[in-house]
Amino acid sequence: MTLHEAMIEVLRENGAPMTSREIADIINARELYRRKDGRALPAGQVSARARNYHQLFHRTASHIAVR
Repeated sequence: MTLHEAMIEVLRENGAPMTSREIADIINARELYRRKDGRALPAGQVSARARNYHQLFHRTASHIAVR
């Protein structure tokens, strides 16, 4: 599963916008996405992915939602 697919799954299941930290914590806990280096997914990577995939995600100052 790609990171943006994991983010969409988490956001749809939650049913409400979430912070990048909340999304990262759930993805890490459920092991939905694994980084190539094996380290835990940081919140900054979630935020950057949402910014780069603006067609999939809506961002506010503190939250991310799926479009």
